[in-house]
Amino acid sequence: MTPERLIPSWIPALDDLKWSDVQPPTNGKPGAHWGRDLSAGVVVSLVGGPLCVGVALASGAPVFSGMLAGIVGGLLVGWLSGSQTSITGPAAGLTAITAAQIAMLGSFEAFLLVVVLAGLLQIVLGVSRAGFLARFVPVSVLKGLLAAIGVVLILKQIPHLLGHDTDMEGEMAFQQADSENTFSEILAALQDIHPGALTIGLISLAMLIIAARWTPLKKIAIPTPLFVVVASVGISMLFIQLGGIWTLATNHLIQVPVARSTTEFVSFLQLPDFSQLRNPAVYMAALTLAAVASLKSLLNLDAVDRLDPQQRTSPASRELVAQGFGNVVSGMIGGLPVAAEIIRSSVNINARSASKLSAMIYGVVLLMSITILPMLLNLIPLSALAAILIVTGAGLISPKLVREMWQEGPSQFVPFIVTIIAIVATNPLIGVSVGLAASVSFILQSNFRRPLRRVVETHLGGDVMHIELANTVSFLNRAVLSKALDEVPRGGHVLLNAQNTDYIDPDVLTLIREFARQKGPARGVEVSLTGFRDEYRLNDQIQYVDYSTRELQSAITPHQVLDVLKEGHERFRSGQRLTRDIGRQVNATAGGQHPLAVVLSCIDSRTPAEIIFDLGIGDIFSVRIAGNVTSPNVLGSIEYATAVAGAKLILVMGHTRCGAVTSAVKLLGSEKTIAEATGCQNLDQIVTQIQLSVPDGHLHVGGSGIDPDLVAGRNVSRSIRSMLDQSATLRNLVSDGRIAIVGAMYDVATGTLEFMSPYEATVTAAHPVLALQG
Repeated sequence: MTPERLIPSWIPALDDLKWSDVQPPTNGKPGAHWGRDLSAGVVVSLVGGPLCVGVALASGAPVFSGMLAGIVGGLLVGWLSGSQTSITGPAAGLTAITAAQIAMLGSFEAFLLVVVLAGLLQIVLGVSRAGFLARFVPVSVLKGLLAAIGVVLILKQIPHLLGHDTDMEGEMAFQQADSENTFSEILAALQDIHPGALTIGLISLAMLIIAARWTPLKKIAIPTPLFVVVASVGISMLFIQLGGIWTLATNHLIQVPVARSTTEFVSFLQLPDFSQLRNPAVYMAALTLAAVASLKSLLNLDAVDRLDPQQRTSPASRELVAQGFGNVVSGMIGGLPVAAEIIRSSVNINARSASKLSAMIYGVVLLMSITILPMLLNLIPLSALAAILIVTGAGLISPKLVREMWQEGPSQFVPFIVTIIAIVATNPLIGVSVGLAASVSFILQSNFRRPLRRVVETHLGGDVMHIELANTVSFLNRAVLSKALDEVPRGGHVLLNAQNTDYIDPDVLTLIREFARQKGPARGVEVSLTGFRDEYRLNDQIQYVDYSTRELQSAITPHQVLDVLKEGHERFRSGQRLTRDIGRQVNATAGGQHPLAVVLSCIDSRTPAEIIFDLGIGDIFSVRIAGNVTSPNVLGSIEYATAVAGAKLILVMGHTRCGAVTSAVKLLGSEKTIAEATGCQNLDQIVTQIQLSVPDGHLHVGGSGIDPDLVAGRNVSRSIRSMLDQSATLRNLVSDGRIAIVGAMYDVATGTLEFMSPYEATVTAAHPVLALQG
């Protein structure tokens, strides 16, 4: 019986591992995913075998240690990992550190102990949930890493494609052991072209490109790379028959180590030198290896997840635990350190792998390749594998990716391109470090240039300098903030807003405290604070007036109120609404209200006056009725707002696409009553009043051809005339200059507001109606 839980619960990073994790998805035809994983695993092993050998040779380690690391990475790490696409093995990025530590410790057995200890440290990191650290790497650097690996793959495989096989597969560093570099090796290859290898490479390339673009071939169950490998072996056999320059020598073929018997296989295994546990250098080397291997695995894991067609997310801490177990086992049997690897993983994804089963099959095939099938694998031309890796590399770097990064601006493109150049010119670890430095420099530069956003807000109580702090305020920003505070005029107001700030440097906090408590008050500057964390010991306090008071209401004129509304609407349109303390406004207005204006508007949900005019609680009275028409009840509310509560302005606001106006227009000339047509028993007065605003020539011909928005505008003017005709109170207030009445039309589509000309007191005895000032 298959156990449901495979890992003890004391390992939290792996306590969610179940048998279902090693099974491929069940959607699709039965067995289809198993077939995809089987073929993908075989393809990865064909590419991975030479890479394992090459990494071992480049590291100065026994050749067989690279194969052992690949087997452990496929079988054990592939099983424990939460990634469905990542492939683990000996990594080219670890060759330099491996070679240096072997030389420093003096023996390969001592280095094996380092690998075991590094694995234990990785397990501790994973159990401690340290995998989150990889999330701090910017996306631009990760994309640069992927693209750079693509460039390096193409450049490094060109010599093998041409038949110049003087260097082993897996050599990824710019400076090579033979004193050549990536570009000089290509130039040397152009002088040493092997016709047979080149022909096989070009045919393989053509097959891969055609298969990728020809839809019928995409549906074939067997991955094209596997078919290419088989075809290349056949062509190589044909060239042997032709003889001469076409025949491929041994150095042009895969060369994996061969174990001719079980005894010989066991003899390849080596144990760590545990006597080195007393050597302090071993622990420092283990710490270094654990840090580098963990960082490499986490970066590769995140990068490979971006390549996954299903966009699955792999648990990073669980990956550290899996890699740790892999290194412990690899070190115990004589293998190189392992890490998640982009090259093998990219090949795995391109071979249409469905689940992590392909990684385990990769490990099984590697094991078979050194015990059962070595002679068959050693018939595969390196130029065919070079073609597969070149196509894989081309998939990682594309003009579309470069164009997308360019369009995102310098802060994204520069770290991206710097990462690519640095990796190509050095190695992945150094390149990523350089890319991170470039990305951090942009962050610091941006933060230094824009540590704050400064804008002058015009509140009801006066102008306020609003300083909004950035997400992170470091000591580098102290000078800029100090200059901004010094520029606040004497007797002015300043608001320091930290609502979107996650971190403030202690030096900056000291500056803010000193200004709020000493320097600001000494200059007559009122300092308001909002959004600061409790630990900063800077309590929220709003010193300026951001709501209507009795004193403000008494001092302001009707035309000034109109200016307040116009300025508020402009802030609404531009998205620069004032910073308000709603809780403070609620408390301040609890004992009384002193509105500046009364707004008669429609009940439409798109026309809330407080939002359209960027007003606070208590600043206006809002009267809402369908069609913004007048009635005794409406007039009574407006009279109270002006004559009793002291509002200085009446604004009648209609709007476009008004449902009440549109219905009133459509009902013109209808044989049905309003109640019959709408099912509403009390709409008669509203509809009838709106219809009075229809142009005279259309009253009896029905609503066809009448613009409802035109009627809505005329209805605003008619409502104003009606309230003045029907209310002596309002008429007298206007005549005395105590209030003004204004009309406006709000466009619900654009958010713009068009004010009509204000009404002046031109009252005559014959017709006591205010005339419109044209």
